[in-house]
Amino acid sequence: MPTSTGYEIADGPGYDWDGRKRGNTPFSILQHTIAGAGQLLYEKRSYTVGIGETMLVTIPHAHRYWVERGGSWSFFWIAMCGHEALRLHRAILSTAGPVLRLRSETIDLLADVAMNLTDAGLASGRASGLAYHATMALHDDVLDRHEAGTNTGKHLIMARVIAHIRRHLDRDLNVCELADVAGMSRAHFSRTFHAVEGVAPSEFVMRERLHLATRLLVNSQLSIKAITSACGFTDPNYFAKAFRRSFAISPSEFRTTGMYAAQPIAPQVKAPKVE
Repeated sequence: MPTSTGYEIADGPGYDWDGRKRGNTPFSILQHTIAGAGQLLYEKRSYTVGIGETMLVTIPHAHRYWVERGGSWSFFWIAMCGHEALRLHRAILSTAGPVLRLRSETIDLLADVAMNLTDAGLASGRASGLAYHATMALHDDVLDRHEAGTNTGKHLIMARVIAHIRRHLDRDLNVCELADVAGMSRAHFSRTFHAVEGVAPSEFVMRERLHLATRLLVNSQLSIKAITSACGFTDPNYFAKAFRRSFAISPSEFRTTGMYAAQPIAPQVKAPKVE
């Protein structure tokens, strides 16, 4: 949820903020430099936030930013609160630090959001949506750059997600949960997973559920109902339908004939949309 936004030309030395002296209510500040420069001391490291650079900080935190005597700093800013915005902003900080070089399209989007948020008649729901959209664009820009050229890193992250999926096939697995395991936003995770694995996360989960079902049907004495539950299907009828559409045979017929697909399954059944 945005708490304030605007454009400012700050002159030194009157402009000086200490992140430990702004109260105990958590919020974050996104500040993009248009002209001049500001100084930032962040966890004992000094930065100059120059033209084209974006500063991101959270409150409360051990930092200070200011304008030097005789200097000037022109910028637009968006201040936000809320658990999800802060979680994503902290992920950005841990990945890239407090001074960012963003793509021009991301900067343009942030500027448009800041301008729209100044509308006094803007509904609170619309304002929250705009702030979240800005956070997603920022997060995905930073993560894309951080992972550019590091396919090994992407594969390691997806391997962690896949291990999580396979450990928890007996329960609901939604994209938001898998994105949290990957440490990514939902949109960025979905794109990255598809790029690495070749299928959408929901389709991969369906494939793994059905693959587990084939193994249990052949190698266990569990009932069809128990297998349905063990594979994360809440409705036995839907499980049977999904299984038949993938293998052209029912689960009970599969068990009787002993048909076992040793290779990963690419089911024809459409995975249910994950919200």
